[in-house]
Amino acid sequence: LNADPLVMEHFPGVMTRTESDALADRILRHFEQHGFGPWAVEIKGGAPFIGFVGLMVPRFEAHFTPCVEVGWRLAAQHWGHGYATEGAQAALEFAFQFLNLDEVVSMTTPGNWRSIRVMQKLGMSRKLEDDFDHPLLPDSHPLQRHFLYRIRKPEAVANHAESSPQKP
Repeated sequence: LNADPLVMEHFPGVMTRTESDALADRILRHFEQHGFGPWAVEIKGGAPFIGFVGLMVPRFEAHFTPCVEVGWRLAAQHWGHGYATEGAQAALEFAFQFLNLDEVVSMTTPGNWRSIRVMQKLGMSRKLEDDFDHPLLPDSHPLQRHFLYRIRKPEAVANHAESSPQKP
């Protein structure tokens, strides 16, 4: 997953096995420290692991931190099937109902239209003044600029009600 150039197109670079293992260790420590983190995504009766989706506390300081971010990373062959949206919606429900958060953010590079579309489907919104240069990337890095999307608790509840199937 992390070694696929297509999956990692909007990240600083592909990861080696050692770097991926270090990421997995960071995720486990995040669960231990915060009680939440990204969940593994699996398809029932299909692929055993296609990626992850969930909540993380960013490891950098910016004008919007401290905060909790919803994010996702899926194998390219599983894009476009709604898995990121479904998983992120579940993560938002967890954030607002169980963690009692008032707001969750998500961020991406300007060219990552797939993720931007997921954020929009979730009911997240972007203000131009929230866009930022990612502090962990050097000034000359082509992916330094990031869009920030936000959703507040009442917006998430209303958005989920609108997207849920109606009972007769």
